[in-house]
Amino acid sequence: MPVPLEITTNRLTLRPPTEGDRSLWLRLHRDPALYEHAPWAMPATDADATRLFEESRSRWSSVGFDYGVVEETGTRSGVGVGGLSRRAPDAGAEELTLSYRLAPRVQGRGLATEAARAWTAHAIEWLPALPVMLRSRPANEPSVRVALRAGLEPVGTVAEGPDGGLSTVLQAPRVESPDSLDEATRESLLDLWCAVNDAGGAVGFLPRTPRHQVAGALATHEEEMEDGLTTPVLLRGARERVVAAGFWVADRNPLLSHSRTAFRIMTDPRMRGRNLGRLLLAAMHRVARKQRVEVGLVDVRSGLGTTRFYERCGYVEVGRLPGVIRVAPGDDRDCVVMARRLDDRPLVADGRA
Repeated sequence: MPVPLEITTNRLTLRPPTEGDRSLWLRLHRDPALYEHAPWAMPATDADATRLFEESRSRWSSVGFDYGVVEETGTRSGVGVGGLSRRAPDAGAEELTLSYRLAPRVQGRGLATEAARAWTAHAIEWLPALPVMLRSRPANEPSVRVALRAGLEPVGTVAEGPDGGLSTVLQAPRVESPDSLDEATRESLLDLWCAVNDAGGAVGFLPRTPRHQVAGALATHEEEMEDGLTTPVLLRGARERVVAAGFWVADRNPLLSHSRTAFRIMTDPRMRGRNLGRLLLAAMHRVARKQRVEVGLVDVRSGLGTTRFYERCGYVEVGRLPGVIRVAPGDDRDCVVMARRLDDRPLVADGRA
């Protein structure tokens, strides 16, 4: 499936720059108000800003991504620039550098957060497997908040600019899909699973379930991993913690070999509102496509609002089993079956009985 060039969110279209965006690009890159915390980074002349515009368009043509235009979908009005560019800052290791710069007239509406969350998920699902990084002066609190809400975590500091001032370095979780779990990963995964249970997450257990029972369920997944039926997908955050995890499970029926069912989709409750659910699904889609999976399925417990989350990630309801999940006496929930194609074909029934 080809990598999408355009991303849409609730309010925005994030797209490659076109010739018609030249004036917007120059205006935003030559506005001192948008470089308050990093004045050295502003292009010194219109010619310098134009050169950056042409370089960005060239990278879009050669590698299929780079910094682009933020457009309000309803008005088709360009309101910012940003995205991800493949860089090697200070001749260091390559990374995907996240950047966003929105016009002053639209700031304060959450558009930068909406764009950054989408760009980070897009990078994890589609772009080269490089760290997603952002650097910002601590005084630039709005920029740091946007990065945190997009799922990045502080991982250190670096000296930048002619004054040698320190910038905060933030990084998105990295994707792992190991063939087996070492002891440290197993314990971190159990920490996550138990925390999700206690927060009321729908991952197979009720709150305050003893850790050894959860460990037994994880051991079953590990046995299925050895059989090649289960694939774990982990997001590893700062300090090597597993901050999100899920499992793709294959059916033993060879007629269903092109599909997988997602189980135990869980994110760290302490990081709610930080885009982890979306990043985890992006990681799971990436891993599934690598295995040539065409259809992803997930069973969702009703009553938690999670169906809306999956819908925003491209899943549709394809079935429902009323009342089959008993959370407590008198509290029965539906099992909602949702699906999404992971190739470029539409999800439609063939009509044959």
